[in-house]
Amino acid sequence: MTKMKKLETLLARKLMQISAIKLQPDSPFAWATGWNSPIYTDLRMTLSYPEVRNLIKVEMARLIMENFGDADVIAGIATGAIAHGALVADSLALPMVYVRSTPKDHGLENLIEGDIKPGQKVVLIEDQLSTGNNCMKCLNTVRDAGGIVLGVVVIFDYQFNLAAKALRRAKLPIVTLTNFETMMDEAMDCGILSQADAETLNLWHSDPENWAPAGFDTVD
Repeated sequence: MTKMKKLETLLARKLMQISAIKLQPDSPFAWATGWNSPIYTDLRMTLSYPEVRNLIKVEMARLIMENFGDADVIAGIATGAIAHGALVADSLALPMVYVRSTPKDHGLENLIEGDIKPGQKVVLIEDQLSTGNNCMKCLNTVRDAGGIVLGVVVIFDYQFNLAAKALRRAKLPIVTLTNFETMMDEAMDCGILSQADAETLNLWHSDPENWAPAGFDTVD
């Protein structure tokens, strides 16, 4: 097993252990997109667990140094990746900003909080990649401000085709700490999911927009 695969597996296990990833095939959630889903991720939960928080910080910093070593600025994507962006920026001793997908409805109505100068090289930090819409909006915001986006580092990638296609079209390199496929393998190995549950999640993953369970819970 490669070092990266070990990291993907270890982090997937820890995220499930602290309920930063919740799997409920029999009681699906409703996403903000309107999709029904048997999985829900809240990676802000990792901030309450120093061991997991530090693992994410250290590995994100390492991946940035290995893949985007000439970065000038770290940009956390609001709101889920603001804290992680700050931790990584502090670790690398780099300036940090955060980027909204929509402007504030008061004050200066900023999309970017912090200072990006034209020509600076920026790495985006995202907590989870699903549809890719939020990431694309923030990418365009940074580019409009004159920043040069080197890539995006993501904690958990749902590995949806529509997001992958959007990133390719935008020519935005992506580096991820863990992903849906690895999480599924680990959930099966640890007995978290039965074979039937795994089939439910894979069916959902193949067409999440149109997957329609009999009932679901709503989450914030």
